[in-house]
Amino acid sequence: MRRFSFRPSLTLTGRKFKGLRGFAGKPFHPPLTDVPIGAYSVVAGLDVLSKILHGGHPIAAAQLYKAGTFTMWGGAIVSLATALTGFWDWWKASEAGTQARRTINAHAWTMITATVLVIVDLVMRTWMYDNAAVTPGRVLVVSLVIFGLITVGGTLGGELTYDYGFNVETAGDSPVWGKSEADVMPDGSIRGGPTPVQPG
Repeated sequence: MRRFSFRPSLTLTGRKFKGLRGFAGKPFHPPLTDVPIGAYSVVAGLDVLSKILHGGHPIAAAQLYKAGTFTMWGGAIVSLATALTGFWDWWKASEAGTQARRTINAHAWTMITATVLVIVDLVMRTWMYDNAAVTPGRVLVVSLVIFGLITVGGTLGGELTYDYGFNVETAGDSPVWGKSEADVMPDGSIRGGPTPVQPG
């Protein structure tokens, strides 16, 4: 029995292009969110470590703070594309008056608030405390608040995907869930074996 299928996941053939929303089954927004969420989480950890290590390891504390600054910049740059694709999803794929739209609004405003604080954090890191030997207390507080906000915002985004099925293209009755040696491609064609039996 075959153990791996790569081609259906990696192909764009047969997938409808939805502009800034991405392709059917391959939306742009969800994978982009991983970069800023990961970056801001790492920054919070680096800032905490910088404070903890300052007494016994001052050089490491300074380097951790500087690493947090570069990581914050990286997350902020990618968040521009993340926000744009998220706005496009909101505009093109949700309807006012629905629970889904309300959840999207909560997700969006939580992340917008976090982004405003990221800008504040970057101003402090880059222009006010650029040469600090340890993460300044004010910067640490802002970094931890950002981490809290993205945790809530990410949870709301996960709700949209995993509970509401937002931007999810396949259903549980898809032939990919039936036992078969064949792969079902995005355009519905079959590769590598006989047509799979529908589950159920």
